[in-house]
Amino acid sequence: MSTKSAPPPDIGEVRDEPLARALGDRYLAYALSTITARSLPDVRDGLKPVHRRLLYAMQQLKLDPKSGFKKCARVVGDVIGKYHPHGDQSVYDALVRLSQQFAARYPLVDGQGNFGNIDGDNAAAMRYTEARLTKVAEALLAGIDQDTVDFRPTYDDGEEEPVVLPARFPNLLANGSTGIAVGMATSIPPHNLGELCDALLHLIKFPRATIAKLVEFVPGPDFPTGGILCESPEAIREAYASGRGGFRVRAKWAVEKAGRGQYRIVVSEIPYQVQKSRLVEKIADLLSARKLPMLADVRDESADDIRLVLEPRSRSVEPEVLMEALFRATDLESRVSLNMNVLDRGRAPRIMNLREVLQAFLDHRHEVLLRRSRYRLERIETRLEILAGYLVAFLNIDEVIAIIRGTDEPKPALMARLELTEVQAEAVLNLRLRSLRKLEEIEIQAEHDSLSAERKELRRLLKDKDLRWTEITEEIKDIRETFGGKTELGRRRTEIADAPAGVEVPLEAMVEREPITVIFSEKGWVRTVRGHAAPSEDIKYKEGDRGRFWIHAETTDKLLLFGTNGRFYTLAGDKLPRGRGQGEPIRLSIDLGNDQDIVNLFVHRPGRKILLASTEGRGFVVEEDSVVAQTRSGKQVLNVREDAEAKVCTPVTGDLLAVIGENRKILVTDLAEIPVMTRGRGITLQRYKDGGLSDAIVFDGGQGLTFHSGGRAHTIDDLAPWRGKRGNAGRLAPRGFPRSNKFT
Repeated sequence: MSTKSAPPPDIGEVRDEPLARALGDRYLAYALSTITARSLPDVRDGLKPVHRRLLYAMQQLKLDPKSGFKKCARVVGDVIGKYHPHGDQSVYDALVRLSQQFAARYPLVDGQGNFGNIDGDNAAAMRYTEARLTKVAEALLAGIDQDTVDFRPTYDDGEEEPVVLPARFPNLLANGSTGIAVGMATSIPPHNLGELCDALLHLIKFPRATIAKLVEFVPGPDFPTGGILCESPEAIREAYASGRGGFRVRAKWAVEKAGRGQYRIVVSEIPYQVQKSRLVEKIADLLSARKLPMLADVRDESADDIRLVLEPRSRSVEPEVLMEALFRATDLESRVSLNMNVLDRGRAPRIMNLREVLQAFLDHRHEVLLRRSRYRLERIETRLEILAGYLVAFLNIDEVIAIIRGTDEPKPALMARLELTEVQAEAVLNLRLRSLRKLEEIEIQAEHDSLSAERKELRRLLKDKDLRWTEITEEIKDIRETFGGKTELGRRRTEIADAPAGVEVPLEAMVEREPITVIFSEKGWVRTVRGHAAPSEDIKYKEGDRGRFWIHAETTDKLLLFGTNGRFYTLAGDKLPRGRGQGEPIRLSIDLGNDQDIVNLFVHRPGRKILLASTEGRGFVVEEDSVVAQTRSGKQVLNVREDAEAKVCTPVTGDLLAVIGENRKILVTDLAEIPVMTRGRGITLQRYKDGGLSDAIVFDGGQGLTFHSGGRAHTIDDLAPWRGKRGNAGRLAPRGFPRSNKFT
């Protein structure tokens, strides 16, 4: 028996295409979908598709503010079934956020049940919670059934959904928006509606208003959680002018007296999008790590309102200093970014400034007004046509009855006899007998007159642009009256303050002061032990290594390390490795090359001066405050050539400078001849025919020049033989001077 192979399946057209192009085309399609249909809000209604579909679905379910609540599961089911084919949890999360008083400045959903809290607890499952629209959402949807916006088919062509909402409410800036797309993001903080309305009214009156003028009406964001906006007016103005920037927000706090000079600090408002429980946990962790020595305790006494109690370590601690330390170390101060990247009317993403966003809303309202007026005018024209037919019928009622009773096809007969249109004839035939009373005729005439007057006004409105802007002005005033600053919802919550003055926070505010001993080996291993210990033979080093620096310091001190590359590095006393082990290589903490060595290590003393010198015999004096580095790469201070290296780093403690070269010649000169610089190669301290500089020291001429040799100290009182001008060669060292060519 012969067998035949099955024919290959029909897989359609097959094309050869480079993988890079195929992936690029598909990723571009994905990116565009993410940008336009998921992550960026529309500048006109300030909504993303999921939020727009939620509100529209709730309106279709008749969940207006005056109706009862419905289960959130019902709402989510309608949304994902008809409009938004995505996960139910993501849709529910979006609904929850629209209802949270601490997340949305003007909530669009009125929730009943557990919708989460500012501590970061999640909402209850959707089967337990209920929701309906708020008046703000109602304002966003107002007029949607009057052909004010375009509709499009849903994903399965089974329904229609609005492309954008009519939006009587300036939702984009009022509630803000955040989102991350492919290659772009948006971050718009919430603002105060009353201030936005004032800016809109000014922009209608003065279409060329500047950003600076608009910022007078909109001085900054208004967060639902309050707080204090600490940003300079110039920075705020620049952010709104470019559409990009940021705002520094601090917690609101006050001092409560506790008797006997004691006090406590009470935080009543925290920055936007900061979870209170994590904030308290962070402060507690810093306390446990002894990073906040001025703070004794933190307690969360919050109920419906926020109340964080901070207990200072002692009554001598200044509240401002303590809070400044907390602002620097915790989320009691946070930064909210501004990136007004939105979809414009043409669905193209771009960054807009404040004026462009406000103007886009006004243009949208103007278009909505035009479409609503045309829609209403069409309905009035149709109704007036019907009413005119009714009036003709009432004037000829007997004839109408006779035609209806005596004719098999009364419609064409009525149209011919009474000169009625088809619409009018159909309406007359559908009249009920009870409508033939005299009173009905009077009411029809009154409705006809009223609609005729309204038609006249609508025609005027459509022809007169100024009249339309007057109408929009009244709408904005009405919104301001309903949701503005005179209402509990609309009052400004975030206080606007000047940028905070520079409060000096001592390091003790962040680190507990403890005495330590810094032990540094020849091979660059560092460690600390508690207390001020004397040098001891019990200290062990790695094989082949030995001690080099033994320094008494405190955890709040900064240590300065000077390398042979001429760079200064800064080490924090509290960051050095603890314990009696062998410590850690210093090169793990700073960017010091393996081919470079350490010249000196010492505790930073503000206000002191340091002498720096290189092996080529050049050097200068530098202010110690200017050499403190902020990064691990250090700070270049003494510039050295490739064939030279930094050799001397010693504090300035006298009026004379002694320099000795490898040729064992000493030169003593006045320190006044050495300039104070911040960076450079310096000037020539001593001149050499061969070799270079070995050592230099600054000393008090009245006490003589001291050097150590053979375990004893020797002092040269008569310095005349070695005195000379800067840059001279000097004279040979006295008999007994150490062979190491070192003064110490």
